[in-house]
Amino acid sequence: MIGGVSASHPLVVRTREVSDLPACVEALAAVHASGAGYPTRWPADPVAWLTPADIEQGWVAVLGEQVVGQVLLRDSPAHGHNISRLFVSPAAQGAGVAAALLDTAVTWARDRDLPLMLDVTAHAGAAIRLYERTGWRRTGTTVAAWIAPDGSPVDVHRYVLHP
Repeated sequence: MIGGVSASHPLVVRTREVSDLPACVEALAAVHASGAGYPTRWPADPVAWLTPADIEQGWVAVLGEQVVGQVLLRDSPAHGHNISRLFVSPAAQGAGVAAALLDTAVTWARDRDLPLMLDVTAHAGAAIRLYERTGWRRTGTTVAAWIAPDGSPVDVHRYVLHP
């Protein structure tokens, strides 16, 4: 068994429900506590952070009965359709959960002919490797409008995925 995935505990990716939010907050807290740097700053209201007004669709990854990750597809007037809030609890990392979540969101968007983009902090090496391995192309780097907890600026890479 790797990262909790086994024949008796297969990975299921399904549409996120409101009832999943407490488990999503728990998984997000585990990611943040692991020192992964995500989110860069812990949100004052994690449920609100996980439920921005511009959500087009959201999915969770479930192992057994446990939510271990999530991803959102957002439709932002400023940025178009973008992948957002993708994370996997530390106990389930390394088992393809992030790739499965990303693939689900990309497939949903492609079925609707939606162009996709995403932003990722420059220090998120594992996420960057996943995006580049799955065909995303970096189009630029900017300084985020927000700062790191230590007050330093945060570089953010923008990626696009063409059909």
